[in-house]
Amino acid sequence: MANPVHPWFKNYPEGVPHTVDISEYASLVDLFEQSFARFADRDAYQYLGKTMTYRELDLLSKNFADYLLTLGLARGARVALMLPNMLQFPIAMLGVLRAGMVVVTVNPLYTPRELQYQLKDSGAEALVILENCAHNYEKIMADTAVKHVVVTSVGEQIGLKGLLVDFVLKHVKKVVPAWCIPGSINFKAALQQGLSHPMPALRPQQDDIAFLQYTGGTTGVSKGAVLLHRNILANVLQVDLWLEPALKKHPIKQLVFLCALPLYHIFALTACGMLGIRKGGLNILVPNPKDLGAFIQLMKHNPGIHIFPGVNTLFNALIHRPDFADVKFPNLLITIGGGMAVQQSVADAWKKMTGVPIIEGYGLSETSPVVCVNTALIEKYTGNTGLPVPGTEVTIRGDDGVESAPGQSGEVCVRGPQVMAGYWNRPEETAASTTSDGYFKTGDIGVMDEGGYVKLLDRKKDMIVVSGFKVFPYELEDLLGRLPGVLESAVVGIPDPDTGESVKVFIVRSDPSLTEQQVLDYCKEQLTNYKRPKHVVFKSELPKSNVGKILRRELRDLSV
Repeated sequence: MANPVHPWFKNYPEGVPHTVDISEYASLVDLFEQSFARFADRDAYQYLGKTMTYRELDLLSKNFADYLLTLGLARGARVALMLPNMLQFPIAMLGVLRAGMVVVTVNPLYTPRELQYQLKDSGAEALVILENCAHNYEKIMADTAVKHVVVTSVGEQIGLKGLLVDFVLKHVKKVVPAWCIPGSINFKAALQQGLSHPMPALRPQQDDIAFLQYTGGTTGVSKGAVLLHRNILANVLQVDLWLEPALKKHPIKQLVFLCALPLYHIFALTACGMLGIRKGGLNILVPNPKDLGAFIQLMKHNPGIHIFPGVNTLFNALIHRPDFADVKFPNLLITIGGGMAVQQSVADAWKKMTGVPIIEGYGLSETSPVVCVNTALIEKYTGNTGLPVPGTEVTIRGDDGVESAPGQSGEVCVRGPQVMAGYWNRPEETAASTTSDGYFKTGDIGVMDEGGYVKLLDRKKDMIVVSGFKVFPYELEDLLGRLPGVLESAVVGIPDPDTGESVKVFIVRSDPSLTEQQVLDYCKEQLTNYKRPKHVVFKSELPKSNVGKILRRELRDLSV
């Protein structure tokens, strides 16, 4: 049967195919091992001044795989990784996959309650955890299925310097609370155990589970998206194909990625971790991008960066730092914005300061994550999230399930090889999120124009209805981003006896003299009546997810 002709194909960059072929690889492990062989002597990761080559990554991840196999864990066993960006993360992640097991990524900032929920829900039998978080696991360890715990430190993999780093963190900064986990071992001991007991490899296949990628839980209980080897493989190759025209235009011997977003989040996992390995690139790991001073110093000392994935809040924070003006990006090729909508004011300031536009894309944990992205050949901010990547189908549908006409809003629905197999142990929710013809219902409201370009309006659950009129919070937030004195904003709907809902805005000021009346007057000039905020609240900071996405749900809860 002939491939359907979708409207976005006519706007594909020259040379980008309409489909993606993953038949070359039986699993992600095949892709990794191909890169280990091709790029053995290249540096794969840089962390706190220490580099690790692809040859070292190959050996150490094999040692970790063998360690897991010596424990007697079965094929498909879940192994949780509660680690920030550090060398131990890729070693453990690749080791789990090479052992034929499943990676469960866990946010190191989780409270004991959140950690307990994810460990129990996933059925994880092993846990690799940073010692800074070990006290939280200790509090709930009796009520999980975890049998084996590997504890590591910030400096464990960086030699003598690491001893000093760990001493300062423990005894000077005192950020490592006391903990006691009977039977746990350290990361180096686990690697040594694997080295001493090589085991027969358990080769995974495309239909085996690779990751349980838990959703951010920004709209309710966090769910585990079941991502198969084939899902991640497809998305890595889709992004690779999409970037190829720009890389042909600017040939580079080795790509350098600035990995500021956490690898335990799907955006960085694919855009930095997986794509980096595929391209034989160097990933510069940023353990804590919230420490903007240290992050800016890191950028100053690494002018060779080519690819910088980030989120709007991170870019916004950087452009408002005076010392960021001293950062030079002579080799920066691509800045990718995802995870949340990019505001035009931020995109314009970023282009002015760096000379490179923010290339906005769209994706979800459930789609591995990339669904749409602008071409890397654009020269300025487009205001949309680009075109569906090769092999991906996107439709915009109304509440009745009927496809919307071009330019009309509806729910974004996605079908493609990168879409998850379902939600872990939640068949009802999997069924509820899938259309009768096999599209994943994203919960996002958007529009598609006649050229196939997709523009997001907002989360379906975040939409505000005022006297029957739809108000999309992002439109107001984007507008407020252009008001002098506003650093960040978040818009939510709250119950209103007269209009059903009314608009409430929370603002973090960059200028303390900004007043509520100035905000209201500005909105009155720019917005029709029903879209204007009825309530304005100034805050010192806004609640954010692990990647910096503003959590409107928490603000709504505060307003009830």
